Amino acid sequence: MQVFSQNAYLITADRLFDGEQMHQGWSVLVEGSKIVAVGPTQQIVPSCNYITIHYPNSTISPGFIEGHTHMLLYPYNITDWDTQVLKETDAYRTIRATIHAKNTLLAGFTTARDLGSEGAGYSDVALKKAINDNMIIGPSMLVAGRAIVATGSYGPKGYDDDQTIMLGAEPADGNNVYKTVRDQIGKGADFIKVYADYRWGLKGDDQPSFTLEELKIINEVAKSSGRGFVAHAKSKEGMRRAILAGAETIEHGDFLDADIAALMKQHHVTFFPTLSAVEKITEYKGWQKGIQTTPSNILNKKRSFKLALDAGVQIGMGGDVGVYAHGQNALEMELMVEYGMSPIEVLKAATSVNAKAFHLENEIGYLKPGWTSDIIIINGNPLMDMHTIRNIQWVMKHGVIYKN
Repeated sequence: MQVFSQNAYLITADRLFDGEQMHQGWSVLVEGSKIVAVGPTQQIVPSCNYITIHYPNSTISPGFIEGHTHMLLYPYNITDWDTQVLKETDAYRTIRATIHAKNTLLAGFTTARDLGSEGAGYSDVALKKAINDNMIIGPSMLVAGRAIVATGSYGPKGYDDDQTIMLGAEPADGNNVYKTVRDQIGKGADFIKVYADYRWGLKGDDQPSFTLEELKIINEVAKSSGRGFVAHAKSKEGMRRAILAGAETIEHGDFLDADIAALMKQHHVTFFPTLSAVEKITEYKGWQKGIQTTPSNILNKKRSFKLALDAGVQIGMGGDVGVYAHGQNALEMELMVEYGMSPIEVLKAATSVNAKAFHLENEIGYLKPGWTSDIIIINGNPLMDMHTIRNIQWVMKHGVIYKN
């Protein structure tokens, strides 16, 4: 039996998910920003100095980790992407993003990986700093800055060529990628996000945009700084090149097949399928889920997700939030269950799997002694009903309670 005497929180509920397994009747003890004990409640004996937190019919969990968000974007059915990028100032978008960050944290996501500011420069770096400096509330953030695209591939497009149109990411080619990667690192990028393909084929289809050698250069420079590179890739060839070049994660992967899934597993790549973005964009175009026939793009997404599952690919949780509303991050976890993933694996994807993918597994993603006290309490049991993860009753980040 362990007895602790310093001021702390003893957090109790019906059950506790520790990042790997669900336990009945377990509690977690927090002192400041660190977890000091986790285990059966009767084995943790607090002194009178402890503040006890208890919610009945609830589940304690590590704070969720959003694996693919864009804090500088908001739903396209409110304002289309071109307008956000071309007409809204970086200052306006950053002010809006402070609300997005708050909504994300209060939804139980204590960490978020931002995959690019989409035309807002390094506003994501500033947003991260404002959160770290306690000026605003939000999740701990990993940010990509501007992200990198091949010249001619990215948008906005369709405007008079006599004008210089601001792009949603930074173009680079050939040996110039050395300088671009180093410049983005110097300006605050935690990792390098690359568009390994894009919709620039003859028929608007997804085609590779960087050569394998260019992607290898990007990886070499990123790795030399202690960072990784991650790849937006939907086409099979785009994914193949990115994986062989050393990408740590593949985002989207719409046309993943059995061979690509096997390659992902072989190279220990984490797959972020972003199911929610495809469903929401399809809804914005008029599809009524549950009423109309499921369209081919969603059927294809379900196939690629199942192939990755069957191949044993490590799948992370990230919904491409910004395409839909920040604070609604739970949608991706619900769809992962709907598309065939077990609830316990979905919980792991949003905690320990994402933590490993982002090299944070010794800090967050688990409830273990010595880990950061990022903890949430869910009303209900997500193993029985994943929709309960929308019922976040209590949020602690780094030992500070933000929702009670």
